[in-house]
Order: sequence, then structure tokens, then C-alpha cells
Amino acid sequence: MFAQPLQAAENLTVYQYTTRQNDDIFFLAARLNIPYSALCSLNRLNSPADLAAGKTVLLPSCPGIFLPSEIASDFEAIIRAARQNRDSAAAESVELRINIAGKQEIWQFFPGADFTATERTLFLNSGFRFPLRSYRLTSPYGFRNDPFTGRLSMHQGIDLAAPEGTEVFAVADGTVTSTGFDPVYGNYIIINHKNNISSLYGHLQKIDTGLRSEVKSGNVIGRVGSTGLSTGPHLHFELRQDGRAFDPAGRIRP
Repeated sequence: MFAQPLQAAENLTVYQYTTRQNDDIFFLAARLNIPYSALCSLNRLNSPADLAAGKTVLLPSCPGIFLPSEIASDFEAIIRAARQNRDSAAAESVELRINIAGKQEIWQFFPGADFTATERTLFLNSGFRFPLRSYRLTSPYGFRNDPFTGRLSMHQGIDLAAPEGTEVFAVADGTVTSTGFDPVYGNYIIINHKNNISSLYGHLQKIDTGLRSEVKSGNVIGRVGSTGLSTGPHLHFELRQDGRAFDPAGRIRP
């Protein structure tokens, strides 16, 4: 940590970067060798899912927590309250003016600070919930030997085994953009979420939602089945960003 906040401000440089496909907040933090809390607070991200491909983000050269003068989310309010409740908070921070999209904005910078345990939990747990209450992972995301052809192929989701008829839940708020039957996925549902992320639910026994329906996280949308190309009752689940599948591991929570 810097000896004085003003010294930290003098050493701070803020760069701009346009995110690429498959970038995530943890990859960027590792590449910059700074805590992800610095990136998240400066870019006003409330969860890992808020970082989208093609988005211009700010990269600070120094670790710390950045707090905007105008609070815009419950998460930012929690960050502010936690630091206001610390006796030495004022002595550990410095006011900055940061140029964002051509506009000078006032921020409070806490050099060397990191998320509290509560803030870290809220940030990491504000992503996507699991689509099933109980399950057995039978096939992860990635290359595998196809169970029908025996050939190495890319598995673009995860397979979660569960008894036929088990309730399937929407993993986040969104809009149902596609439902129907596919020769491979069987009965399926696709839901669009924020940041151009969509979720796919395949091999369903039954579909319990309709096209263009607005769903909330945790709503029952279908039942586990074995329709389409399936070796037994299970849910095939995918997350996609801009139409391209990515590994759901670390983005969905129990």
C-alpha cells in the first residue's frame, strides 16, 4: 500500500481497453497483476457477468477500490457504507477526477484496498444460479468422445443427470427467445439475458414457458427429460455470449 493517498494518485494511470471474446474479469486482473476488485469498482460491475465482449473498460495501474461520487447500484452503496463505517477511511482515500467517455467524473480512491468478505461474496454470487436443485454432473464443457459416434468432439455445455420430470429453473432474469424441438437438443428453451448472454436448456421432457415470456431467476421453465440425442434423463445446459458457447463453470452457482 502507498504511504500516502496523494502519492497513490500521482502514480495512478488509467488505460482504456476493448474486451475480446472470452475475456473475463479474472483473466484481465491476472494479466494486469492487480485484484479484480480494482477493475470491478472502477468499471462499476456488479457481477462477473457484467463484462461483455466489445465493451470499453478502464484499466487502473494501481490496486485499490474506486467509489463514484454518484452511487448507482445497491452494490456500490454497500461499498460506500463499509468504508464510511471505518474510522480511518477518510485518511486512506483521495479524491480523483477521471475522464470517462469525454466527461470528468469525481471518484474516491482507496489505494491498496480490496473487497471485504461481504463484498466479495455479493459480487461472486450475483451471477447465474444452477438450473437444477439437485443433479449429477455427467459431462463437463470441452472436448470429449461423442457417446453416439465415439469421435472426439466439442461439448458446448454441461450435462446434469436428474430423474425425469425434475423441475428446471431459469438461471437468471430474461426473455424466452426460442422454444421447440431440435433433432439433437430435443425439446429445448433459449432465454436471452443482459450483456448478450443467453442460456439453453435441452432434452426437456416438457416445456413450461412460452415464446417471448419474461422470466425471473428461479422460475420453473421445464422438466428434465431424454428427448433428442440423449442417452438418458438429463439436462443439457449451455451459456452463450454473442451466440458463442463458453464454459458455464464459475458463472453459475448452487
